[in-house]
Amino acid sequence: MCRSIKTLRPPVLPEEATEEEIRAAALQYVRKVSGFRTPAAHNREVFERAVDAVAEATAELLAGLEVRGGAARQAAG
Repeated sequence: MCRSIKTLRPPVLPEEATEEEIRAAALQYVRKVSGFRTPAAHNREVFERAVDAVAEATAELLAGLEVRGGAARQAAG
């Protein structure tokens, strides 16, 4: 997939992912899937809606994940 999308969940990212980081990952994903770095004017609205939807789904995913053992690894490190 897209190598420039970084993992946003702990322990890879010890603090919570910011909205900016989530949106950047969503943008990279939509760019990769659509094949457009910047969409043409006639595709801009659907492109932005897709970024918003992916960002929302990503935030929901991260909020619902249960990362076991993360606190123990961070305390040991």
